[in-house]
Amino acid sequence: MTTSDSTKGGPDAILSTGADAPMSEDQERTLRELSKDAREPEAFSRALTQTEAARRITVLRAKLKLMSEPPHTA
Repeated sequence: MTTSDSTKGGPDAILSTGADAPMSEDQERTLRELSKDAREPEAFSRALTQTEAARRITVLRAKLKLMSEPPHTA
């Protein structure tokens, strides 16, 4: 995964531009890349608001982090 947590498309972007505005270009790029990396193409949609995009970005980053960790064994 090449996207860093400092990407402008993260949750902090909502605070300065409004939650109901269409997602930013940065969010669109980030979400497209993360949905591809997580093998969840259905997570990407151009019709998302900034809030919806930020939530999906957060969820996909969490999923990718879990996928990169070793499995838990007993």
